[in-house]
Amino acid sequence: MSETLDSAATTIARWRSAEERGDVDAAVACLSPDVVLSSPLTDQFRFEGSDQLRDFLTSAFAAVKDVHYHTQTGEGDTYALVYRARVGSQSFEEVQMLRLDNQARITEITLFGRPMPALTALMHLMGPALARQQGRRGLATLMSVSTVPIHAMVSSGDRSMVAKTRPAARQP
Repeated sequence: MSETLDSAATTIARWRSAEERGDVDAAVACLSPDVVLSSPLTDQFRFEGSDQLRDFLTSAFAAVKDVHYHTQTGEGDTYALVYRARVGSQSFEEVQMLRLDNQARITEITLFGRPMPALTALMHLMGPALARQQGRRGLATLMSVSTVPIHAMVSSGDRSMVAKTRPAARQP
């Protein structure tokens, strides 16, 4: 195995371990200074640079618990990692697409999450936390209040309406 592949494998293993432990410093150590993260929650902006990622990871590790990776695939500078976890009482699964630079540091992270109730729970927890980290307490309160009805509608619909569309739920 080449030195670059060894380094990439080491970075990916360190990233996984840091996330499973909720260790922000160890996770940030895996990142390039110009890392970019694309969120599953919005296309309005991206998190750019290791300082913004530190804030994001601090909030994410507080919101997402019991991370256990179960699938990894990739080669060269591109990897996909999949884990199961929970956000509050919601089960959560996330796919991370990671791209590495020529020094085997993570330079790009794209996140994909499911199911929808877990994503709205994540939005309810992380949005206000990120606003508080920026010293924007009023915005944090507004975000917290405004995400409650969204999460309630999605969770209620998932429990009551979506269940009615299962093939096994058909009436003869």
